[in-house]
Amino acid sequence: MLLIFIIKIQIVFTLEPDYMDCQKIINNLKHKNFIRVINNGKWFEEGATIYAKEINENVFLLFIILKDINIENIQALIAHFDSINSIGTKEPEQIMFYLSIKNKDDLHYFEQYLKKSNN
Repeated sequence: MLLIFIIKIQIVFTLEPDYMDCQKIINNLKHKNFIRVINNGKWFEEGATIYAKEINENVFLLFIILKDINIENIQALIAHFDSINSIGTKEPEQIMFYLSIKNKDDLHYFEQYLKKSNN
């Protein structure tokens, strides 16, 4: 499942080094059949945009885009929810993986970590 997650992140992040354009990322998510979920709960920050895709039964790959005045921050996670309807309204039953991505280097360091952990 982690391999699926990495592949999906690599598909989404096809941008210039050291620059993230959230609009391009959102367009990529839409083309990869991610569903935009309304954020009605308190678990994600107010104003967060949530995109979800079911990757296993009730296990979802989420991209949460947080907009701040100074930075664009994307959080990616794999989490277990009751259903897609509980995303954005309830906390997940289980978080299986979490990654905060503020620039392309964050993804690069993660890939290097995985290569070393496989040895």
